[in-house]
Amino acid sequence: MSRISGKNIILGVTGGIAAYKACELVRRLVKEEATVQVVMTKNATEFVSPLTFQTLSSNRVATDMYDIEWESGVGHIGLADSADLIVIAPATAAFIGKAASGISDNLLNSVVLATRASVLICPVMNVNMYNNPVVQENIEKLKKRGMFMLDPEEGELACGWEGKGRLPDIEVILQEIENVIAPQDFVGEKIIVTAGATREFIDSIRFISNPSTGKMGYALAREGRLRGAEVVLISGKTELPSPIGVKLVGVISAMDMYHAVMEHFDWSTVVIKAAAVGDYAPSDKIDGKIKKDSRDQILKLKPTKDILLSIGEKKNGKFIVGFAAEYENIIENSMDKLKRKKADLIVANDISKQGSGFGDDPNIVYFVDESERIEELPLMNKTEIAQRVFDKISTMKNP
Repeated sequence: MSRISGKNIILGVTGGIAAYKACELVRRLVKEEATVQVVMTKNATEFVSPLTFQTLSSNRVATDMYDIEWESGVGHIGLADSADLIVIAPATAAFIGKAASGISDNLLNSVVLATRASVLICPVMNVNMYNNPVVQENIEKLKKRGMFMLDPEEGELACGWEGKGRLPDIEVILQEIENVIAPQDFVGEKIIVTAGATREFIDSIRFISNPSTGKMGYALAREGRLRGAEVVLISGKTELPSPIGVKLVGVISAMDMYHAVMEHFDWSTVVIKAAAVGDYAPSDKIDGKIKKDSRDQILKLKPTKDILLSIGEKKNGKFIVGFAAEYENIIENSMDKLKRKKADLIVANDISKQGSGFGDDPNIVYFVDESERIEELPLMNKTEIAQRVFDKISTMKNP
């Protein structure tokens, strides 16, 4: 379940051409099961009809500071009090200037001035307006007052100029909303997450691997970033996009992953080993392609480097989490792995049950820690598991 689910979000829309993009933002927020109340400035209604937002949000749109029906209960205060979060997208220079100066001559600025909720502002304007010292001073004022700013993207602007001033993609805005909502209990932590499957090549085109998609590791990397940590994601081959704000290091083989982990190990404070690393690799790789013939082929294998054991032996106060995919004796095997590899926590995945194996989004996992207390989690998706893993790490690091 997304953190956005169940939240009351006020979406403020100001008068710019990017107002039409706010329609898609409303649609996505509703899809994430948020309650969305749109508040528009008068200028915004010149670009998009309030009826459009009303249809998408299933809520009446607020536009007029002096609407008799809306203000019968001091509407702007009610709106301000109802919000879990206020998002202004797009936010014009005029709105930002008024907010920075405490001017409340319209409904949206009044709501922002009266709220105690977090406020996320997405500035969108001509590049020269954005770079104007007055606008930058106003942005800095709002930041110092605790408001969140999402920098505009660079590109071709509606006015014909090129530069910084575009509304970021909806996915970026949604992730920033989650970032504002998420607890910031990992600020200052430096986290390595490994993800995906490694490949051990037999010849130049054939390799040994497994069905891991990397979804678990990518969900963990995203969660760490949302909760304020610096995150390095060391990933085998996958089709997943890199999580926003995370440093991605691509690798192929188990040895590649070992070297990448060791390169960043001294920097880190937490290591989460969620990758499905191959246990064996061919003893010899053949250059070119092995030709097919009628004879049997014998493939000789050698063990790969045990990354979890290597970092456990030199942990030096770092918090280490390992993952274990088990078919049987899940708790016993996980407890043994925890002790042998000197990890702090093992997240054991029961892959014997249908719908809970490699490539499946939902999983059944167990937490096994040094206290020998076993915690079984119900079937849940990888985003929820990532949240629970970080909750567990936070509890163990800060008892």
